[in-house]
Amino acid sequence: MLRIFNQANLFKERIAIESDDKEFSYSDLMHKSDLIASFLLSDKNDLNEERVGFLINPNVDYICILWGIWKAGGIAVPLSLSAKKAELEHFISDSDIKLIISSKECISRNNVPNLDYLRVKDLEDLTLNNSKDLPTLLPERKAMILYTSGTTSQPKGVVVSHRNIESQITTLVEAWEWKKEDRIPLFLPLHHIHGIINSLSCPLFVGAKVSMIGPFDVKKVCKQVSKGGFTVFTAVPTIYFSLIEELEDFKDQSLFDGFRSMRLMMSGSAALAPEIHKKWKELTGQELLERYGMTEVGMALSNEFSGERRPGSVGVTLPGVEVKLEDEDGNIIEKEGEAGQLLIRGPQVFVEYLNLPEKTKESFKEDWFITGDIVMLEKGYYKILGRDSVDIIKSGGYKISALEIEDTLLKNQNIKECAVVGIENEKWGEIIAAGIVIRDRQMELDEIQKWCSKYLSDYKIPRVIKILTELPKNSMGKITKPILKNILVEQHD
Repeated sequence: MLRIFNQANLFKERIAIESDDKEFSYSDLMHKSDLIASFLLSDKNDLNEERVGFLINPNVDYICILWGIWKAGGIAVPLSLSAKKAELEHFISDSDIKLIISSKECISRNNVPNLDYLRVKDLEDLTLNNSKDLPTLLPERKAMILYTSGTTSQPKGVVVSHRNIESQITTLVEAWEWKKEDRIPLFLPLHHIHGIINSLSCPLFVGAKVSMIGPFDVKKVCKQVSKGGFTVFTAVPTIYFSLIEELEDFKDQSLFDGFRSMRLMMSGSAALAPEIHKKWKELTGQELLERYGMTEVGMALSNEFSGERRPGSVGVTLPGVEVKLEDEDGNIIEKEGEAGQLLIRGPQVFVEYLNLPEKTKESFKEDWFITGDIVMLEKGYYKILGRDSVDIIKSGGYKISALEIEDTLLKNQNIKECAVVGIENEKWGEIIAAGIVIRDRQMELDEIQKWCSKYLSDYKIPRVIKILTELPKNSMGKITKPILKNILVEQHD
């Protein structure tokens, strides 16, 4: 039996999941996932890595289906509830899914393609009353396919093994000191590694309790936090923007007390500007712990739980992880203050990109995974300067971090949100372009340029910044940088 299930058996009577105003024990999860596994096997002894998709609401059924697929020897393919029909068709055909487990509600709400070879089964209609012997699984077996965001190309299927998943979980359990007394709210999407591993699998590995409260809704989350009892909280930057806005107008002290009483609050999946760190601490007294990870490797770097949590930094290497920085010529960078590409090695690194052997090959240098992120070591902590493809702006012979300019813009109290990209320019190579969301009043280009010049005098190039027409509130989290870049190019032309 895989270690994740051995762990669950240690906590049989403890409450594992709170979902839809009901509580479910670890024993409940093990029993129902056994029945789902038995249904999937039918007259087989082992699914032998057959791919099984599931499109399900973020409730207790999600974890039972995921564990059931694993127990039957299948590869789980979690499908996005927000995916468009064309996206679902790509995921299904690329991963060669023949069966999707869903629910009547999800099927009616989502555009599940009608394909001749595809069976879609409602969880409500499954016959789950017979349990049979389940296969013995080795950690090397493939376990899951997660799809990347596809911001610069078509989404790629990232194949991970049970060993990869176990390593990702145990690394975080050690680093963040997870314990069975913890309780965490889960509102993140469950087709990404942040939700599946960090928010769900880590607490379930130690006997903790997960409150599955559905897709993020700021008022619903605040209501739950106000009740108290949560000890761990993890979210993405756009969620912290929404929470800050809510807290600034909130009068009930119970919400502030709920946040202040937590032992650990984290941010990830994208860089969180130091100005937002500062604002969050002013409101809640909490120092956010920022970390770095990606679909292909799980989490790799993290600020220290018991040490310094430095805004703008992603900390040090996590247990069992090896990293190195290389310059453009492939030379190892050992000095602090020099930027280079981040490479990662360790048991948590994925197996392959599905159906893309050449892409897999070019993504590794020997056994080191090439992340595509530009990083710098600064006073013992790693700092992410951005994706080489979208966050590093090459202008006038200099490499400029879009993330640093974004943080500078956010120092202006009248700028609520922003995103910075580089757009091609004949003279400079690239010029700096910014999309901004204004709080109260319009701002002119000259004002923005002067503001940036005041804080970014280290860059020996003109402050050439184009400003995108004001965007709707909280829109930055919904617009990828490549899309924003196209919009800015059109306006610039």
